[in-house]
Amino acid sequence: MEPQEEKPIIYTMENKPIVTCAGDQALFTSLYTPLAQQLPREPMEWRRTYGRAPKMIHLEANFVQFKEDLLPKEGNKALLTFPFLHIYWTDCCDTEVYKSSVKEDMTRWQSSLRVHGSADWVIVVVETSDAKKKNKTNILPRSSIVDKIRNDFCNKQNDRCVVLSDPLKDSSRSQESWSSFLLKLRTLLLMSFTKNLGRFEDDMRTLREKRTQPGWSFCEYFMVQEELAFVFEMLQQFEDALVQYDELDALFTQYVLNFGAGDGANWLGSFCAPVKAWSGLLLRRPIDMEKREGIQRGEASLLDLRSYLFSRQCTLLIFLQRPWEVTHRALELLHTCVQELRLLEVSVLEGALDCWVFLSCLEVLHRIEGCCDPAQLAANCSHTVGLWAYATDKLKCLGYLCGLVSDQGPTSEDLNRTVDLLAGLGDERPETVSSLQSPYKKLKEALSSVEAFERHYLELSHAAMEMYRAIGRMRSARLVGKSLAEFYMRKADPDHAESFLQDALRSYVSEGWKLPVTHTRKQIAACQKLLVRTEDYLQTSALLAGDGNLTNEEREHFCQEILTFAGQSTDSKAQKVALSMTAFAQLTQLQFRPATASVHSGAALQVELRLRSLMPVPVPLEQLAASLHFSLEQAGTLGRAKGALRQPNPGIVHFPPGSSSGGPLQSSLAGGPALELDEIQDRSPSDNSLNSAGMVCKNTHLVMRCHDSGSSPDLPNCVSPAPVAMDDGAQMLKTHNVTLLPGDNSIVFTAPSGDPGTYTLRQLCATVGQVQFVLPHIYPLVQYEVYSQEPQLTVEPLTEPLLAGLPQKVRFTLQTGHYSVKKGDALQLSNTDSMPILPPSPSSPCAATILNAASERVGEASLSIQASEKVTSIVLPLTPPYHTLEFQLEVLCVIPSGPHRPPGERLTNGEVRHRPRSYSHPDTPMTAIDQRMSIDCPWSIYSTLLALTFYIPFKTKHSLLSAGNRKFIQVCVQNVSDVSFHLTEQHLTEQQQECSLELQSLNTKAQQLVSSKQCVFCLWEVKWKACLPACLQCVFSASFSPSAHQTSSFKPYHYDFQLERVTTLYSLRAEILPGAGEQSCHSGTLCGLEVSITRLAEPSEGEEEVEGQGEAEGLRTTKLMYEVADSSSSWAVCGKSSGLVSMPLAACATHKIHIEVMPLFAGHLPFPKIQVFKYLPHSALPAIQPDPDSCVENDTLSLLDKALDDQADTASIRSRGSVLSVGSGEQQQRGLPMPRLEPFSPGQVFNHSQGLQVLVLPATDDHVLEVNAT
Repeated sequence: MEPQEEKPIIYTMENKPIVTCAGDQALFTSLYTPLAQQLPREPMEWRRTYGRAPKMIHLEANFVQFKEDLLPKEGNKALLTFPFLHIYWTDCCDTEVYKSSVKEDMTRWQSSLRVHGSADWVIVVVETSDAKKKNKTNILPRSSIVDKIRNDFCNKQNDRCVVLSDPLKDSSRSQESWSSFLLKLRTLLLMSFTKNLGRFEDDMRTLREKRTQPGWSFCEYFMVQEELAFVFEMLQQFEDALVQYDELDALFTQYVLNFGAGDGANWLGSFCAPVKAWSGLLLRRPIDMEKREGIQRGEASLLDLRSYLFSRQCTLLIFLQRPWEVTHRALELLHTCVQELRLLEVSVLEGALDCWVFLSCLEVLHRIEGCCDPAQLAANCSHTVGLWAYATDKLKCLGYLCGLVSDQGPTSEDLNRTVDLLAGLGDERPETVSSLQSPYKKLKEALSSVEAFERHYLELSHAAMEMYRAIGRMRSARLVGKSLAEFYMRKADPDHAESFLQDALRSYVSEGWKLPVTHTRKQIAACQKLLVRTEDYLQTSALLAGDGNLTNEEREHFCQEILTFAGQSTDSKAQKVALSMTAFAQLTQLQFRPATASVHSGAALQVELRLRSLMPVPVPLEQLAASLHFSLEQAGTLGRAKGALRQPNPGIVHFPPGSSSGGPLQSSLAGGPALELDEIQDRSPSDNSLNSAGMVCKNTHLVMRCHDSGSSPDLPNCVSPAPVAMDDGAQMLKTHNVTLLPGDNSIVFTAPSGDPGTYTLRQLCATVGQVQFVLPHIYPLVQYEVYSQEPQLTVEPLTEPLLAGLPQKVRFTLQTGHYSVKKGDALQLSNTDSMPILPPSPSSPCAATILNAASERVGEASLSIQASEKVTSIVLPLTPPYHTLEFQLEVLCVIPSGPHRPPGERLTNGEVRHRPRSYSHPDTPMTAIDQRMSIDCPWSIYSTLLALTFYIPFKTKHSLLSAGNRKFIQVCVQNVSDVSFHLTEQHLTEQQQECSLELQSLNTKAQQLVSSKQCVFCLWEVKWKACLPACLQCVFSASFSPSAHQTSSFKPYHYDFQLERVTTLYSLRAEILPGAGEQSCHSGTLCGLEVSITRLAEPSEGEEEVEGQGEAEGLRTTKLMYEVADSSSSWAVCGKSSGLVSMPLAACATHKIHIEVMPLFAGHLPFPKIQVFKYLPHSALPAIQPDPDSCVENDTLSLLDKALDDQADTASIRSRGSVLSVGSGEQQQRGLPMPRLEPFSPGQVFNHSQGLQVLVLPATDDHVLEVNAT
């Protein structure tokens, strides 16, 4: 390395920490290259003071020859010229040489360091093998020379003497020596940095704390803290360097704000000097030395300080690869500088700040373009678009100021102003002289001529708009467009201006900005007037005339514009101009009279409209009309308002208030046309009951069409809607010569009601001369109905439910519709035995009530009722059309007594009468009966069938009881209704004509009260003379009446039933005997159960055919199966629990069975349950051939199924292979007939032992206790 005689260059980005080298310069020169290369290779951890986070840094050094001039003088705070470390190099290995020259040189070197307070030094002793070979005689061991140096200079700091062995050789020893030396050098450098930077920061902090003292200068402090930033930048700690400049920025900003609040510092006076230069930011140099020297001398202006400070911040941010932060900081800086100049009241030439801002914006943009590729710029245009827009705005201000936008061109005064502004720019900087698109050239060219200005301004404006659109900021793009529109208006080009104004207006309206909407509309009106677009101008004038943000004079002016045009032409055939009514008036309320909005054909219907006029003056209307759409669709419910009118106030429709000044629109209007909804109801043609309901949209073709997201042509208050022509040929509501006063107005129309159908109000039109204000859609949907109703006859009960067997009142309702009831018209009701119509009593004749369409009573007349055998005729009173006739009749539904039905009858129309059928209703325990009646009406050739549902209040059950050979019949009557009844005259009779039985009543009470949900039991004993018949057909009869009625109103009640196989065939007796030698039964001991089965009656003919199975000793026999089971778990059946018995078919035949049982508990135990079944072998076929795939038929039971069900209780069946073989799986697969068990009917088997108990004693148990004693 060549020794540098001159002072090191400072204030450049290539600065490095200074390290001085003394001693043998030739030696150091030979080692400089490897030293400079290897020093920054390994990072070192830098632990800083005040708890700051440690960082890894790579140390570099600028090695210079030692001179006393480089040592810091007292008071010098320049860290960049400060030598952080001093090295003395020597390769002396000769004692004489060391004593004669080296030691003295080292002494002088250390003395100089000590004088200047430099304690950061190190002595490097280089050991080379070549030196040893030359001076072998006087050479001492290397350790002796090092020891001497340490003793002479490093008594307490032995680590300050380092040995470097053979540094130029490639050996392991040399590498180890280099590593040790470099580590020591890095450590000493880092220690010096930490110590000196800490001392410098303390001094800087002390200086900052003196800022409140007189004489403190911000510029001096600025230079001190920037020195610290330079050091951090030198160490490549750009983040820490940026923090220093940010602190300076914040400190200066705070002082300016305090000055604006009245607390000013003396040193701010130098920044309040008038601004004489506005050349903009300079970001193409790492350091702007010219401005820095101005700050150092205290002569910099506010713009100079801010420009220099931002240029340094920009440089560091670029190094940190954060270019987009530069744009945000630049935009903030430009706005801040403008405000600070106003706070400090700095004198600035008009337009100078605009020049400075314009040049600074372009300079920042060019600096960012220089460090980013085009793809990055396009992807991050959201960061730069603010600067483009700000530059555009400032160029526009300069154009207005210099007269470059007016039609006449700039005046002499404008030219002088332009010269002054260009003079303040100064000469172009050397860095941008060769650039054709430099900010300086652009501004100078833009201010040179009108055409150049227009070209540059349009280029910047369109670039900003495109960027805003690309990032989705449509509001900002339209704001730039609005500025362009003002430019075009200044240039007398309204055609280009209107499109930008419409875009801005659309944005303001959608977001609800009222005042910008008003201002933009005024500009649009001026454009349209210049373009002679009459219709659009009138629409905009109407909007402005109804805008409350304007003064009354302005509103009246625009209203007069409309009235003037309306009164120009008197030709009625001239084409009228259609405008939107939204700006002219608002429809607030509509009311129907009558409120149902449903009238019959030809009836009077009035419609009252309430309009709120938005005009500031009264407006005379030639005509106010509402168009009607006629449809033959029938309404869901006749005589009732449509869905849109179903509100708390029927007949009144309230319309949502619109916005006349661009406020937020209704949600239903902002997205497109209003939905026109209607309901659809499907009703039964017979009884008009509702089957289903739904909704339908009538204008789907308008609602479902696509709209551009950027513009909505259907928005009112934004652009003129498409004109809608009113069809004069359609049915309309009209009124003439109406004056609309400012505010609310009420207009009454008479609605047409000639043709039946649905009338929908579609549009509203107000005509003023040649101008028509049209409301294209009336929403919510408003309809009224004109109906031509067919006569309808309905029958409904007065009370629910209708009880069968009692007279019940029903109401007949006749809606006459278009039919007029004439004299002699009568209803012909078919009489039926199951539901006769009861004639009214003479004391209370039947009367009919006549109601009008509003359900108001208008008259009453008596009915003439004539009854014959088959028909009941009801003569109706005279009733006009669309009235309601109501009357009541009593009917009686006869309770069916049984399955017997008389021969078929026919109705009056010749149809066969369908007998009422009783069925169980799911909602009530009562049995329901549907009764249908046929009515012939005078207005129809067809009969009307109406149905009524009656409910039987009783449920009746019967049962057969036996006591040996005695038979009893029990009838249970349950009241399942909610009404209490008196029951009397209970009788049980036999249906056969030849009575062979005597039914003896055992009922003691002649009359009983049957409360709701309660039962009454009646009992009769059956006695017979000769023999008991196999089948009994009986009729239970009684009279009943509601408990609240008198006894004279009792009605009959019958219940038919049939009993089969009532004869007792077998008697069953059982006896339990104790074990042998025991007097009583004991628990746990076997006992004997003797079962005796006795035949009581001779076989009948039918029984012989079925049961005759075989003969035994000359007697016919039948097979019975018995089974003993204990359901109470008190007995254990031991051995066979079931078996077959062959029973003779003869009276008094007896069969005894012995079964062993064991009582499980002590006490009075009931007898085990004993059952007897008929055993039908496979050859015995039932009366009805069974399904071959089924083993069970009706009440019969398969023997196999029976056996499987009782496997847990019996072992005897499992042991009988004959029984099981009959039901084997193979036979089941072949579908062969199987034996079956058939239970006996109730009463055929009488068990004498049922209910008996036997005493069981506890078992005697002797316990033996063994005791051992020792």
